[in-house]
Amino acid sequence: MIDWISRADGRSPWHEAVVLVLGLGRSGIAAADAMLSRGAAVVVVESSTTMSEAATMIEVLGATVLTGPDAPTTVPDGIDLVVTSPGARPSSPLLADARRRGVPVWGDIELAWRLQQPDHVVPWLAVTGTNGKTTTTQMLESILLAAGHKAAAVGNIGRPVLEAMAADDEYDVYAVELSSFQLHWTHSLALHSAAVLNVEQDHLEWYADSADWSTHADPMEAYAADKALIYERVTGSCVYNVDAPATERLVEEAEVTEGARAIGFTLGTPAVSMLGVVDDLLVDRAFIPQRRDSAIEIAKVSDVVPAAPHNIANALAAAALARSFGVSPAAVAKGLRDLTIGGHRIQTVATIDGVTWVDDSKATNPHAAESSLRAFTDVVWIAGGQAKNTSFDDLAERHKDRLRGVVLLGVDRRQIADTLARHAPDVPLIVVDRQDTGAMDEVVRAARSLAKPGDTVLLAPGCASKDMWSGYDARGDAFAEAVRSLPPGTA
Repeated sequence: MIDWISRADGRSPWHEAVVLVLGLGRSGIAAADAMLSRGAAVVVVESSTTMSEAATMIEVLGATVLTGPDAPTTVPDGIDLVVTSPGARPSSPLLADARRRGVPVWGDIELAWRLQQPDHVVPWLAVTGTNGKTTTTQMLESILLAAGHKAAAVGNIGRPVLEAMAADDEYDVYAVELSSFQLHWTHSLALHSAAVLNVEQDHLEWYADSADWSTHADPMEAYAADKALIYERVTGSCVYNVDAPATERLVEEAEVTEGARAIGFTLGTPAVSMLGVVDDLLVDRAFIPQRRDSAIEIAKVSDVVPAAPHNIANALAAAALARSFGVSPAAVAKGLRDLTIGGHRIQTVATIDGVTWVDDSKATNPHAAESSLRAFTDVVWIAGGQAKNTSFDDLAERHKDRLRGVVLLGVDRRQIADTLARHAPDVPLIVVDRQDTGAMDEVVRAARSLAKPGDTVLLAPGCASKDMWSGYDARGDAFAEAVRSLPPGTA
């Protein structure tokens, strides 16, 4: 193994290296392309046999691609670096073998950060959290564009950083969404500013065997520790959620660059070095000289759509990151007004006979579902799917009084039904056992039977979707189609 890998950057002699890229998803393709363009020998390993088009493309570019039965489960001899897909568990055979043999493992985020050093450093403003990170990253990008910056939303939001770096456009700042999986494989990030929105139960199945590869035996602790990596070596601002104390603790424990500030955001009146809400205004009491005794308006609550509490919190986090980068209050307001949020996030599908039907299929864990439930009063809640070892107890106990009824579907529907039986036994419950994608028609009819005029039927599953659909977007589309197929005046 070559000795310079541990300190590698964009000037390193990559033509001397043999790099294994694990996974042929979009980030894997970008990583393989980046390494090939710098002269490295690249071996791509993909266990699936359904990636033939991507495999052919990468082979044409000069990589060796091993897929399906030919895909190794240990690191071949001569490999200097493994660049892994973020979804691959550290306990997977190939990555576990790399750890045993001392072969460095990076994610595509670490690779992108290294390759831009030291000649083409673009500041990163980054967001992580259990919920809200995609919306917050979109808000941040819109604000930066409104300020006149050449900005791009990259990372977990869908476009790899390496892909943006390879484009002809010269960006001056990146709005980066980072998942805990991506952060796990980082080692040297020193971001301009970073935000952790919240840390709640999610992806605990990924961390269930963390005792084998982590210093944290408890899965939740391992998950939080990966989120905390976003704050390490921050040079500008560490943005935390005042209303989620766990995020502030992560800032307190982080080894930041001297001079970095801790900046809070809150749905209440902000203290010094915070952003918050006063009456119908979003205000800044952090990035102004007179912050000891005053605050300035940066936007109106009405600039945030939808103006649900958790979305206002997202806007404050995005504003804090943008303000840390010198963006003006006017640009914050304009960026929030200009933004059109993607679908399946508290999206009203229809109002039929006085009942409002809302698609929040993006709520793929209990904390996200809880945020959605808080936005409404009388709710028929549609939930279920892949629970990912998370608990619904707190959610059921906290929101049982607003539930008109519940309709459950998906592989872990019985787990949620048992929770409701313990905490909300008087709430009407319908469990749909059908397991094909056509189940949504039955679910919607069941919800219709429970709803009264003035109620909201809310698809906020609190679970992942891939037990029955290709993703949360397909699940939301199925819901919308089923709702729009309902004839008026029928149950």
